[in-house]
Amino acid sequence: MAEISPDVLCQPDDILGRDTAVQGNLNNRTPVDNLALTSTNTDFAFRLYKELALKNPDRNVVFSPFSISTALAVLSLGASSNTLKEILGGLKFNLTETPEADIHQGFGHLLHMLSQPGDQVQIRTGSAMFIEKHLQILAEFKEKAKALYQAEASVIDFQQPQKAKKLINDYVNKQTQGKIMELISDLDESTVMVLVNYIYFKGKWNRPFDPHDTLESEFHLDKKRSVRVPMMKIEDLTTPYFWDEDLSCSVVELKYTGNASALFILPDMGKMQQLEASLQPETLKKWKDSLRPRMIDELYMPKFSISTDYSLENILPSLGIREVFSKQADLSRITGAKDLRVSQVVHKAVLDMAETGTEAAAATGFKMIPCCAKFISMTVCFNRPFLMFISETDTQMTLFLAKISNPK
Repeated sequence: MAEISPDVLCQPDDILGRDTAVQGNLNNRTPVDNLALTSTNTDFAFRLYKELALKNPDRNVVFSPFSISTALAVLSLGASSNTLKEILGGLKFNLTETPEADIHQGFGHLLHMLSQPGDQVQIRTGSAMFIEKHLQILAEFKEKAKALYQAEASVIDFQQPQKAKKLINDYVNKQTQGKIMELISDLDESTVMVLVNYIYFKGKWNRPFDPHDTLESEFHLDKKRSVRVPMMKIEDLTTPYFWDEDLSCSVVELKYTGNASALFILPDMGKMQQLEASLQPETLKKWKDSLRPRMIDELYMPKFSISTDYSLENILPSLGIREVFSKQADLSRITGAKDLRVSQVVHKAVLDMAETGTEAAAATGFKMIPCCAKFISMTVCFNRPFLMFISETDTQMTLFLAKISNPK
């Protein structure tokens, strides 16, 4: 059995690796421009969201589409034939329109932009490979993974699964600042490879909430049920706002200090399913294009800490990524043999929302085996289920997507 899990083994300002030829290519040309890659990733994010929401109705949904798509892109470096087409097709790329090399260089360029050190917003993302010490990995795969994704390879003894599990989890725990303590819950002696991808985000609100104004208040789960939650409050806030008449929802943008912002979408009671069904890149673009600065007299937002974990091997086949989990899997560009398949894809995400700002982390792991009102003066109260997007400003990449059904 082989295991692959995507999370990061790189320092944030060193994501592109040290391959000067490849780095030169990345600096000189961006075959898949950032906006195209962002739009493609948004399309993937919404399709994945709909599957997760469908399988977890009335539950919180938190995940990092960027972490998952990067993990799949690293995995695709080792795939061939139909397995490769399915993975990239699931990510919404068409190999007849966009050469595979251009896709990877686009991701590499984007990772490079996200990894630029900033004083205000912390974004750390990357990939790491843990390989059974007896397994021969093709040099080309290792070189490309490192040059394009800064995915380092570490030799590990999977014959001692408890030690191997601790080593991997300690690594992810450290990279996500202690937010994700156990990405891998079980390994066995047949594991031969784990590929991991992680993302960590921490941002401070441009205009923080005053903790003295946070009070217990009702959050309405539906028309009949409610829970008591700490509700933050901010007064006389001028911030980008849009009322979407077609979808009966308020759209509010709160900016972080630095290059990031959070978009909150609050549908009218009973309109969440209609909103979810309409999610597509064009919807997000319409919201962003329609935002205008508005004075909000009072904005109420729940304070929460939510964590989720998903077994994506049950979800990804719905997006067309099937063969990599079967005996027909062709991952021969990893070892040169067609004796690997993915058995498990683990994704864990944590989202903390407080008066000072937001802290979020997500990690994806693959296991492989062989074989409110419209007026100028208004109050906006997030006291019922809502959606939240955290994006990096320069690239417009959605780093986290969440549905807050129950902040408690």
